[in-house]
Amino acid sequence: MLSLSAEAAAVAAGMAQHPLSWTDLGLSPIALDLGFFTLKWYSLAYLFGILLGYWHLSKMIKAPGAPMAQRHADDLFFYATIGIILGGRIGYVLFYNFSQYLAQPLDIFKLWEGGMSFHGGLIGTVLAIAWVSWRGGIPFLRTCDYLATCVPFGLLFGRLANFVNGELWGRVAESGVPWAMVFPGGGPAPRHPSQLYEALLEGLVLAVVLLVVFWKTRARWRPGLLVGLFTLGYGLSRFVVEWYREPDAQLLDFAQRTGLSMGQWLTVPLILIGLFFFVRALVKPPMGAAARPLPA
Repeated sequence: MLSLSAEAAAVAAGMAQHPLSWTDLGLSPIALDLGFFTLKWYSLAYLFGILLGYWHLSKMIKAPGAPMAQRHADDLFFYATIGIILGGRIGYVLFYNFSQYLAQPLDIFKLWEGGMSFHGGLIGTVLAIAWVSWRGGIPFLRTCDYLATCVPFGLLFGRLANFVNGELWGRVAESGVPWAMVFPGGGPAPRHPSQLYEALLEGLVLAVVLLVVFWKTRARWRPGLLVGLFTLGYGLSRFVVEWYREPDAQLLDFAQRTGLSMGQWLTVPLILIGLFFFVRALVKPPMGAAARPLPA
């Protein structure tokens, strides 16, 4: 965290260098405004991410080794969507702004005002997978492997939507960061566009890695490997990006007292869990089908 003097220096340096301004990009949080109906990019990001994930899951289960049928994928699409929305909202309320919602509990239902937690959405999704796996008699861990490969799509679109909204901007940037920009509500100092950092690492890079590993290796026959790779990759990416992301205003004191932001503390168990499943999958012998040649 920059000191006040360092922040003042960053402001002066930024003004001298004519930094980028978010407002100059001409972005708007609203994708469609019909007067009686308004559709925001953030809502579309969730929709695009879920639909793309569903499409890719339907494609994956047609390849050899799939632990489920299309009807299971349809159920997962429905219940995981509920888990993402409810889990994401409840997680944000509990992890990031509990005191405000405790004072004004009706605000919990104002989803259009934003406020979603990835960690809460992850818990909701895992519970949805557990329900579908139990009800459909399909292996839980292997189902998680297939779903984990689809999650980065939603992360990519969601972080891009955060940038379009001009929210969740980064910390004040030191001099010499040419892509730093001034965000509305972020003061006059140029800041890191941490939303784009997250879109790149948690979304694009992680998606490419998981897609290559799934389609070009025998990872699908090692239960838990893709889950471990996703969880470990997301945890490390989020932990690193949090050094450049401004903590939520109500959690600034928490970050200063503990030395880490709430987002970083929440990624520590993800990193450990991901490492456990990744190593476990490599140590245990693969399923019998792994010995067969991969399809062309």
